[in-house]
Amino acid sequence: MKVGKEPDYRFSLANERTFLAWIRTSLAFLATAIGVDILSAHLGENMPLYTQWLPALLSLVSVITGCWAFFRWYQNERAMRLEEPFHYSKSLVLLTVIVTMVGLIIAVLSI
Repeated sequence: MKVGKEPDYRFSLANERTFLAWIRTSLAFLATAIGVDILSAHLGENMPLYTQWLPALLSLVSVITGCWAFFRWYQNERAMRLEEPFHYSKSLVLLTVIVTMVGLIIAVLSI
């Protein structure tokens, strides 16, 4: 990124670490989707209904989380370079709601 002035490298590195944490979260969703898909293949005809749509839902959340990671990294880097205030992100609340909902759905369907 060549806009504005170069920020203190510590802030850029912190921004990068946050980006990587979001990417790890995205990969965790993707690994869970793959795991559910592989495990459901071994269930045969006794497969619960949610094993058909849960991997797709988790994969979608993974893609959205990965894209959001880049978007937030870019926003923060641009704000630092232009010495603008950071924008509050509602993504943590949204991610918490998504994880809670998926967990509750799985808990209810597993009973």
